[in-house]
Amino acid sequence: MRRPTVHSVEKMLSHARPGPAALPASPRASRGLRQLLLASLVMLAALLAWDASGLDLPMARLFGDADGFALRSHWLLTTVLHEGGRIAAWALVLALCIGVWWPRGPLHRLPPGRRLQLAVGALAAVLAVSALKSLSTTSCPQELTMFGRSAQYMSHWHWPPGLTDGGTGHCFPAGHASAGFAFIAGFFACRQHDRRQAWAWLGGALLAGTVLGLGQQMRGAHFMSHTLWSAYVCWWVALATDLLFQRLRVRQPLAAPTESA
Repeated sequence: MRRPTVHSVEKMLSHARPGPAALPASPRASRGLRQLLLASLVMLAALLAWDASGLDLPMARLFGDADGFALRSHWLLTTVLHEGGRIAAWALVLALCIGVWWPRGPLHRLPPGRRLQLAVGALAAVLAVSALKSLSTTSCPQELTMFGRSAQYMSHWHWPPGLTDGGTGHCFPAGHASAGFAFIAGFFACRQHDRRQAWAWLGGALLAGTVLGLGQQMRGAHFMSHTLWSAYVCWWVALATDLLFQRLRVRQPLAAPTESA
């Protein structure tokens, strides 16, 4: 079994050469990009409306009270959704990375460059959400005074930066939900080759991320807004990865010298 090399990655990008409709300058590609950007703006407006509505706390109170969150240690939420979901997500990421060079199942229908885009996009989304969490001073619902602890409720948009709520912070956006939402990358990797598969990736990623996010909310580990913003971050990372790989596919045949296989 040959070890993947830098040259083999370059060949994947050059062999995944798109047709005229995939070039950034084409009317179809420009129209598709405008539609994606419009959808992104609509999602942003919906997210900001959710934040302004103040519905985070009422939803949290459905599962918690002054004595805390009764389901915080429930086996279904901790063992199955939390630990099991994490293991399943990383197993799928590993399978996607291996599938770049040795594809199985639906990955066979994707060019090598698209398989690489899918693996990179999923990994980048998880890392992006994790990085944002590391910078956040927002604490989880289970740490708040209204749920029996000591932290004060503060919006994740509180000002000035660095002002803490008295808790441990690092709870925004939802990291566990990103284990599902990260696979939104599959929609962008497949949409020009297999639209049915693309929508399947999108629907599966949204469903998985939402289920994982709701499970964490029931445990008091996140507000709904944390889950929604995690989905939005993963969407943008997937879109940015798609644009980057499109540029690489256009430039690679011109930039790379011709070599024998």
